[in-house]
Amino acid sequence: MPSPALVVTDQDRATLESWTRSSTVSAGQRERAEIVVAVASGEGVSGASRTLGVSRPTVIKWRDRFVSDGVDGLADRPRGGRPKMIDDARIIAMTLEPPPESLGVTHWSSMLLARHLGVSDATVARAWRAYRVQPWRSETFKFSTDPELEAKVRDVVGLYLNPPQNAVVLCLDEKSQIQALNRTQPILPVRPGLPERATHDYKRNGTTTLFAALEVATGTLTDPCYDRHGKAEFLDFLKRVARAYPRRRLHIVLDNYHTPRHDEIIQWLAKNPRITLHFTPTSGSWLNLVEVSFSIITRQAIRRGSFDSVKDLVAAIARSSTATTIVANRSPGPRPRTRSSRMPRVNELQPRPLTGHITRRSGRHREGGIR
Repeated sequence: MPSPALVVTDQDRATLESWTRSSTVSAGQRERAEIVVAVASGEGVSGASRTLGVSRPTVIKWRDRFVSDGVDGLADRPRGGRPKMIDDARIIAMTLEPPPESLGVTHWSSMLLARHLGVSDATVARAWRAYRVQPWRSETFKFSTDPELEAKVRDVVGLYLNPPQNAVVLCLDEKSQIQALNRTQPILPVRPGLPERATHDYKRNGTTTLFAALEVATGTLTDPCYDRHGKAEFLDFLKRVARAYPRRRLHIVLDNYHTPRHDEIIQWLAKNPRITLHFTPTSGSWLNLVEVSFSIITRQAIRRGSFDSVKDLVAAIARSSTATTIVANRSPGPRPRTRSSRMPRVNELQPRPLTGHITRRSGRHREGGIR
């Protein structure tokens, strides 16, 4: 009997190929898609069997299923056996409700919910997988309540995408209370089959505060460390940044906190009109690009380090920031710009208004900016 012709439409082929690359579909579904794609490509039953490492009857089965039912035929059919004692809808509904207070827990586990419903924990786990419910996971979020959220986002993003001519855009922030920790025993280095290991306890040898200013265009960091983090240190750092960029207009992006609004700092800024401050929205420090540098320094120089003194910690931070700046300035050369890679100009960003009472809009930044 001749084998049935295998005709795959473009839409079905796109679906099958997406299954072969997906990490969310089951292994069986991915294998069935690979079988159909291989047979449709002309490999035949024997060729697909050798390529995919499955038996000929398996290839024939899923080829015929696809011929008769299309993509839907690759799904599992209902199996025989005892009917379910409880449907998935009840399991999911119970999972989405908090456990009774008498259980003394904050969320369900598969064994706890199975005992509560009188089913096996495998049944609960199967329903959770089917509906992608993961009660053991927890993430954080924060909504900004800043009444000028849209205006501030446009202001900061506009600086990044379309900076003023003949001006320098800097991102400034502080990382306070960095601890100089020393492990109580030497760190065991990484070995084949073993990760680096350190003792869980440590000795504190003092703290330091890192102030950093990231030049957006070049990735250059200005990052001294101070013993404290008050208005005096912030003003001293501003003066240091101003000296690093003499006779240049500076647009500085920083978090929306109280220190820059101190009277002494306001008076100093009034005497230095070439410096303009741009504040991120409340709970919007993720807009400040210097946070990326803080993350790199923390992960690569601080978190797994061991420091006998604050001086050693400061030296490690300085080495890391210098290396980060060197890497940032090593450009492989200009890339040809394509339509898809071109960054939009600020006047092309037209999101729908977030609140009805915000009327301020930012176009191209002019000299002077927002004070």
